[in-house]
Amino acid sequence: STNMATKKAAGTTKLLYTLSTLETIEAIRRGMRYQLFSTIAHSSPFELYEWSQYLHLSDRTMQRYKKDRVPLDPIHAEKVFEIARLCDYGAQVFGDQANFDTWLDTTSIPLGDAKPKDLLDSSFGIELVREELIRIEHGMLA
Repeated sequence: STNMATKKAAGTTKLLYTLSTLETIEAIRRGMRYQLFSTIAHSSPFELYEWSQYLHLSDRTMQRYKKDRVPLDPIHAEKVFEIARLCDYGAQVFGDQANFDTWLDTTSIPLGDAKPKDLLDSSFGIELVREELIRIEHGMLA
């Protein structure tokens, strides 16, 4: 049995669970099996072409990972984990996956009139989105 899976409960999808910090670091260092990436990607609010953009990989490279069953490089695995953690947190903040998905696709004034999902192609953008979720969670709306 694997420590990572998707779990649906009370209208939210948890992309990651039961992985300790050290287990996550080890999983990143080893790279990520395409099957695991696919499970996370299909449970996320993003299309595969968006994952390609977030990971800075061409569609062709993504298809090669899938076809050859080659693990995603550690740098890409880390980005998948970062985005999955953000999605889990966002669903928790909004209390509902659908509300979080809507927020991700809505222009945000505090994020410089960008849609949150359009900022997930860099660690800096992911951090900006996380900080905005923290403000929302604590009722500090801009």
